[in-house]
Amino acid sequence: MTKDENVEVTGIYSKFWRITLVIVSMLLIFVGPTYVPYVIADILKRDYFASIGIGFILFMIGIGFMVLLIRKKIITV
Repeated sequence: MTKDENVEVTGIYSKFWRITLVIVSMLLIFVGPTYVPYVIADILKRDYFASIGIGFILFMIGIGFMVLLIRKKIITV
């Protein structure tokens, strides 16, 4: 490691938190509208349209979270 490298080990801009936040947002985007409605509708035997609505809400939360991460420059595109 050189003296110019600045490795941050705490705070939201550390590598651990950046990776964790990206994984959480990706889980909300991809798992939210696919597996959550399946679990709610088929396994828990609840209303199908309510489960689709919950999946859509989780998808929108994931997209919003990803946009927030990009705007705060926690992840760069």
